[in-house]
Amino acid sequence: MTNLQNQLQKPDAVTDLLDIDVVIPVKNEEKSIVQAVETLHAHLAELPYRCQITIADNASTDDTTMLGRLLAQRFENVRFEYLPQAGRGLALKHSWATSAASVLVYMDVDLSTDLSALLPLVAPLLSGHSDIAIGTRLSRNSRTVRGTKRELISRSYNFLLQRTLPARFSDAQCGFKAIRAEVARDLIPLVEDASWFFGTEMLVLAEHAGLRIHEVPVDWIDDPQSTVDVAKTVRDDLWGMWRIGTRLATGRISLDSVRQQARWPESPTEGLEVQAEESRGQLPAQVVIFAIVGIFSTIAYALTFLLLQPTLGAQWANFVSLVATAVANAAANRRFTFGITDPTSRG
Repeated sequence: MTNLQNQLQKPDAVTDLLDIDVVIPVKNEEKSIVQAVETLHAHLAELPYRCQITIADNASTDDTTMLGRLLAQRFENVRFEYLPQAGRGLALKHSWATSAASVLVYMDVDLSTDLSALLPLVAPLLSGHSDIAIGTRLSRNSRTVRGTKRELISRSYNFLLQRTLPARFSDAQCGFKAIRAEVARDLIPLVEDASWFFGTEMLVLAEHAGLRIHEVPVDWIDDPQSTVDVAKTVRDDLWGMWRIGTRLATGRISLDSVRQQARWPESPTEGLEVQAEESRGQLPAQVVIFAIVGIFSTIAYALTFLLLQPTLGAQWANFVSLVATAVANAAANRRFTFGITDPTSRG
């Protein structure tokens, strides 16, 4: 059992007193942290549950750390944790591991998601109906305000997930998620990413383990002051998709302990283990084919960029070329690297 699993063991005397822990990862958020915590604190006071807010400061260098500590002193149900390493996923892993709540929540500090969706998010987990709950900005019942660029990136990203891994959930990147603590004890130690891909990897593993994922339509307004490096995030996400896909396809990860927490009787990926066993002996050939596909994808990206740059400009030419070649790369790897020819296959 890993140290993280040991940390996630349920401390009976405390957990019985706490239903929900809302974790807000922050890094250099001195301008928004106070208002965010005050707003969330007031909203949680209206819920019929025992709630806590955890400020997870991961390597802030401004006054965020000081303000976080003052907020923890000011409010009884606010705790502050400081991590010397940066990474949203790392902050969530640590805070969820040390929480005593029955349901663990993650929320962005900008509060882009309307808080009216919080109760619908946690209720199915507290009742035991579902294992994980996520907010979705891509539902017909969602109301989203954001720029065309962000909208295109989000939809392209989720399209890739659904076509390559594949995934059934609709919105992997929404900063509004929750998980039952008893599920987190087995699932979170299997998540390798410590940054922005953490949430996607958690959902992919949960789905392949047969866990029930509940989706909540949300009202969401983009934060114009966001400091997220979009280009770097796209690159990291594409790499993360390849990494988790190969882990699952080659059987390098065991989800047996997580499947025991599943709320439905049989896993939708029962045949995956057999397929993985058969594929292990083919791994060297798969590596060669993957390398060849990667070379051609790189060449295709360069050519596409050169063709589009005079018309679209460097930034948009880069984005369109990246998405187009990523789709082609994923399709080629499905067909040639893994030998998946059935477009409806979930394997």
